[in-house]
Amino acid sequence: MSFYSQSFPHLKVSFKKHQLWVTLDNPEQSNAITYEMIDSLTKVLRHADFDSEVRVIVLSGEGANFCAGGDVKAMENKTGMFAGEPNELRMRYIHGIQQIPKCIEELSTPLVAMVNGAAIGAGCDLAMMCDLRVGSDKSKFGETFVKLGLVPGDGGSFFLQRVIGYSRAMQMSLTADLIVGEEAFKWGLLNYYASGDLVSETEKVADKIAANAPVAVQMTKKLMKAAYLQDSNNVLEQAAAYQGITQRTQDHFIALQAIKEKKSPEFSGK
Repeated sequence: MSFYSQSFPHLKVSFKKHQLWVTLDNPEQSNAITYEMIDSLTKVLRHADFDSEVRVIVLSGEGANFCAGGDVKAMENKTGMFAGEPNELRMRYIHGIQQIPKCIEELSTPLVAMVNGAAIGAGCDLAMMCDLRVGSDKSKFGETFVKLGLVPGDGGSFFLQRVIGYSRAMQMSLTADLIVGEEAFKWGLLNYYASGDLVSETEKVADKIAANAPVAVQMTKKLMKAAYLQDSNNVLEQAAAYQGITQRTQDHFIALQAIKEKKSPEFSGK
């Protein structure tokens, strides 16, 4: 049995054409994040990142929602990840939900969110942690923590402004307004807006990424993330090192040959 064919609590996994499709699977609670989901998601993502057959990962939600964030009932009952006094809660966040952004930030493999419905609170932040987002008129984003008297404890204050900029991220965070459909695309919350079938549009985006040289794609992603946080000297040093590596890959010479022959390259990932 392959790794991806096993059962993962609150997660569905399927593999096709160098694409790993990962679906949050807690539809009775609008795909609210659970300890089981955290463990399943981080385990699958880390395995996929080391799997040379996986060139792109697509993350979506089962049913009508992408992810509703935290379980409000558990908050009210002070159970699960919301149990304990302040310092215990702090440690639950560090060793619980914050493992998701820590895992995602370590990934080299591109991660695309197919936002098939509401992405609220931690669900909105999860979508922002991904490299790209594809959505439709059903996509709905809300940084709604203040409505619950909370802050984005999962790291949303870092990721949201990284995607849409400081001013709009502040607006979403302080007002808790919902940004929906085409407006979300205009705001930059979505990279692609599907007027037709969302799955087909997402597959097209994933296919574009998977068709490119895998090592170069992974290193470009790492370089882009570094360039956002580091000074130019560090980034230039890293860029030189990565270019030295990629310029001696088989895929680089496959691409050069394809240019000479005026055809599309078929990359090996080596």
